[in-house]
Amino acid sequence: MMSSTPLSKQMLRQLPAIDALLQQPDVALLIAEYGRPILVDALRITLARARQSVLNNHPVDMSPSGLIEAARTFLVQQFQPTLRPVINATGVIIHTNLGRALLSKAAQQAVMDVASQYNTLEFNLSTGKRGSRYLHAEQALCEITGAEAALVVNNNAAALILILSALARDKSVILSRGQLVEIGGGFRIPDIMQQSGADLVEVGTTNRTRIADYQTAITEETALLMRIHSSNFKQIGFVEETPLSEMVNLAHKHNLRLVDDLGSGALIETVQYGLALEPTVQASVEADADIIAFSGDKLLGGPQAGIIVGKAELIQRLKKHPLARAIRADKLCYAALSATLDHYRKHQAIEHIPVWQMIARSTEDILSTVEAWHNQIGGQIIEGESAVGGGSLPGTTLPTYLLALEVPSAERAANHLRQADLPITARIQEEQLLFDPRTVLPQQEKSLIATLRQL
Repeated sequence: MMSSTPLSKQMLRQLPAIDALLQQPDVALLIAEYGRPILVDALRITLARARQSVLNNHPVDMSPSGLIEAARTFLVQQFQPTLRPVINATGVIIHTNLGRALLSKAAQQAVMDVASQYNTLEFNLSTGKRGSRYLHAEQALCEITGAEAALVVNNNAAALILILSALARDKSVILSRGQLVEIGGGFRIPDIMQQSGADLVEVGTTNRTRIADYQTAITEETALLMRIHSSNFKQIGFVEETPLSEMVNLAHKHNLRLVDDLGSGALIETVQYGLALEPTVQASVEADADIIAFSGDKLLGGPQAGIIVGKAELIQRLKKHPLARAIRADKLCYAALSATLDHYRKHQAIEHIPVWQMIARSTEDILSTVEAWHNQIGGQIIEGESAVGGGSLPGTTLPTYLLALEVPSAERAANHLRQADLPITARIQEEQLLFDPRTVLPQQEKSLIATLRQL
């Protein structure tokens, strides 16, 4: 332990007491924001750190204003939320690690309205009695997709567990080996099936599964045929997948149900925007699939949700299952989802839903933005590619323009950007930082430019 010198002892005596610091003019604002007990603890920690710095012969501001500022900085760090806004300059539109789909302004306002006021979550205004939360998005989902009924739960993995638990517990479910996918976070389809109590029957091979494979596997124990859309990977080459219509016909011929897990939740044809074909929910409904499950926060462009549409009798069974309550959606989800679905009902999704605004954004507009950045920061304008991301349209990209900045250490520079008041995430290519305007919001550009200038 370092011993104190006469000089350090003299300096330590100069440190003010906590009571003296509490009398300073600037302290009143901190007390109003954090409360007196928390501020006292922060001052105690600040003084302890100052004493240690003195003993270690490290420079330290020992003035009352300097110590109070140190305490304020400490409190800001302590109360910094872990869930924070960031600038996504990666060009990945549905970025799973960055919160996936952004909500439209109408969806944001709907959340605020419901969060700040009492609401009709489970209240029927006509009767004055208890209502059902299930009705809030059901009519819109049926109108858009053509399905008979709908149910919303908290995510698509939960939707799949509910479907299997309610319709196939202690029964078998036939699934192609090529569709035994692993979704984000290490969750695997076989594990989900095991948790639900359903028995998995694998058919076909990794790359080829024919209708005869399903036919041969059907027994008296079979409850469901299932298709899981490979939304987060792509097979190429010697590949064959059984058309959904053939699977539906086979299932119904044997009085079985066909479950279609679409994952990404596309309600708009993707090919018209230069993307690969992504199966839509409407197409599955038209193919007469009995149950269709998909996500709310991917290509649909809404909040995190697991959405189930299909035959009314089956949806009713899901609603009555005990698990449905455990995984039900909350008021904020319903508010955001209903507002998002209204954009589709009005045929205004491209104009108002951020995911589709970014997908539909022209390269000319992107180039104009990059040129404006370049004029303020410098760097180099290069051609590149944006990704849809979020387990949607794997391998499909959109042409874009990027601002490339040369830096001595890309990793250190990227870390610096992540520590900004409004953190920035970018791509690293060799010793370049790449910034894609496609995923940077207009209101974030000023902060982006200011932070990049510091590099």
